[in-house]
Amino acid sequence: MIFETHAHYDDDRFDGDRDTLLASMPERGIKRIINVGASIASTKTTLALTEKYDFVYAAVGVHPSDVGDLNEETYQWLREQAAWEKTAAIGEIGLDYYWEKEPEVQERQRYWMKRQLELARETGLPVIIHSRDAAADTMEVMRQAHAEEIPGVIHCYSYSKELAQEFVKMGYCIGVGGVVTFKNAKKLKETVEALPLERILLETDCPYMAPEPHRGERNDSSYIPLVAAKIAELKGVTPEEVERITEENARKLFSKVR
Repeated sequence: MIFETHAHYDDDRFDGDRDTLLASMPERGIKRIINVGASIASTKTTLALTEKYDFVYAAVGVHPSDVGDLNEETYQWLREQAAWEKTAAIGEIGLDYYWEKEPEVQERQRYWMKRQLELARETGLPVIIHSRDAAADTMEVMRQAHAEEIPGVIHCYSYSKELAQEFVKMGYCIGVGGVVTFKNAKKLKETVEALPLERILLETDCPYMAPEPHRGERNDSSYIPLVAAKIAELKGVTPEEVERITEENARKLFSKVR
């Protein structure tokens, strides 16, 4: 059975068949799903999904591209949602300099990343960290926040194996999805080869990042076995071993998931 650690089933690309698709997941071997908030609005729709499906849990948080949503009032609202019995993480939070080049916007991202790391510490929840084109600042913010004391995962990992090993030393897991199946994903494949399997989590980031041979299509959790098979090939183990160990990893990290 597979633990999907990062999905966005509240995305409008699932509007036509969301209920049918989610209802089919257990029979496809998907045992648990973390649906991840990326804004205040998507955190609300994420929470609604957790109420409808017993195997879906929530991450509550605001993505760096949506930190305009955050102020003291909405931050307090996030704190309240963190107490919900099916809230398993704070996320996704972090830095994204791919889209945002303005120094003042990047500074705002760093500020709210720190605040949401504080929220994770306060609530005892793990964090799901998004980092794109911001490796050095992500590490700096994490060090300032003593993130080694806050468990979490670096989602959709895209940096070097050396930096991944630094995150692992801080106690973090590395989220691996469909990109590992891409022909040009040399850095991620090297990272998977270099890391212990006990520090890897399976994820999709669906509806984005579908693995080969479905690249460019709408992604969903039923494609995770393709990711597990590629990781197994890189690690010299069976796909079943990858699924078993990554599920154990996810259950340790997301301890509120039953």
